[in-house]
Amino acid sequence: MKSLLGTLLLWAALAVGAEAATIDSAYTKIKLDECQMQEAPATDEGTFGGSWLCAGYKGMPVYIAEGDLRMFVSFGIGAEGERAAEQTLPNFNTVNETLEWRLRDGQAFATILRWFIDNPEGGTPGNILIVTQVVPGATCQIARIDARANQNANQMARQAADTMAGHYDCGQEPQVLGTPGALN
Repeated sequence: MKSLLGTLLLWAALAVGAEAATIDSAYTKIKLDECQMQEAPATDEGTFGGSWLCAGYKGMPVYIAEGDLRMFVSFGIGAEGERAAEQTLPNFNTVNETLEWRLRDGQAFATILRWFIDNPEGGTPGNILIVTQVVPGATCQIARIDARANQNANQMARQAADTMAGHYDCGQEPQVLGTPGALN
């Protein structure tokens, strides 16, 4: 009986390990000069900086917009209509060019993108990781992590993507994980 129980526990551990092994990362670059402009920046003294459609993992659309010195980023077909296309940080901000895609069995289900926020007191800009779930009709930011305030911010972002993406309610605000730091 102990042998059977041991065998069952081993099989269960292998099954969990096999499932976990199917989650991976891929990386793409956001280079606006290589993207298709959707809407040109305002030429007057307005606050709209334009919008672009870029190719992401396996050609998945990445929608980038800038308005009032703040970035907006969304993903997938119809990305500009998703909740993520309306979400940004309160401080003036920009995004990093490296985009991490979380993959399950080769399919993108979340992204992790580093955002840089202006420090209203001057000094070093903030450094925030934003996790976005990629689900048609429910693409939204699900977690934010201050990368300066949390030593293990990258692992926290991957864990958030792997455990929260796919079933997060986009009616909620993104969760602030770890030490809030600049997200306070």
